Amino acid sequence: MESFINVWQNLPAQISPTLFGIGSFQLRYYSLMYIVAFALVYSLVLYRIKHEKYEYTAETIQDYMVWAMLGVIVGGRLGYVLFYNFGYYWQHPLKIILPFDFSNGMRFTGLSGMSYHGGAIGVAAVSAYFCIKQKINFWHFIDLFAPAIPLGYFFGRIGNFINGELYGRVTTMPWGMYFPLDPTLKLRHPSQLYEAFFEGIVLFAVLWSIRKKKRFDGFLLGIYICGYGFVRFVIEFYREPDYQLGFVLGSLSMGQVLCLLMISGGLAIMLWRKRASA
Repeated sequence: MESFINVWQNLPAQISPTLFGIGSFQLRYYSLMYIVAFALVYSLVLYRIKHEKYEYTAETIQDYMVWAMLGVIVGGRLGYVLFYNFGYYWQHPLKIILPFDFSNGMRFTGLSGMSYHGGAIGVAAVSAYFCIKQKINFWHFIDLFAPAIPLGYFFGRIGNFINGELYGRVTTMPWGMYFPLDPTLKLRHPSQLYEAFFEGIVLFAVLWSIRKKKRFDGFLLGIYICGYGFVRFVIEFYREPDYQLGFVLGSLSMGQVLCLLMISGGLAIMLWRKRASA
């Protein structure tokens, strides 16, 4: 048992985050996880269209997925800049969009730093635009996607784990892990795995099981927003706050503050849509 625990605790150091590299360019597993997540959500949505008689074509879903990807990337990046490291990017604005480092020649670094909440705002914005452009009922359309989205998070968080980033707070629990990117090299909660399980598997199971029991358009979206906000809020107690921010409101991290706003927004949507459908 002791040898197994030792292997488990040092597992992150044995995993390379790079799938392959060509010169300074590297394709990381994290990028691949994004592709897998979108492909999975797309497949689950097509399943719902086929078996639950949603009146949308595969072409409409494909067009929307392109917009959704754009919303996730742009919103996630800008969200990180605004919510988590505004001071730095205010002084280095080109680093918001340029995936290169010119301090010692030119080296491809990718874009480091994405925010879930920023990505969610980005997707909401492009979804509203898409639905207006296509003359689609926004609430009905988003409820089609809401049950499928969490399963995509499972792969995203696994990507965080492979990268060795977003690790948890210091712990004495035997299932803790040592992460090479941690400058203190202390045993820490594998919070990425907690999030993969609860934000991905558990939330997906709940939403998928009630998807046919929605009471009004916007119901599943509201449950998703509240559910994710609650799960993420709790797990943030085990996740190390961003070093450049620390705690921002008492003992709460920026992620927890945003989750409280998210839960409030989810409840507001459900109350609003319930009254509108009465």
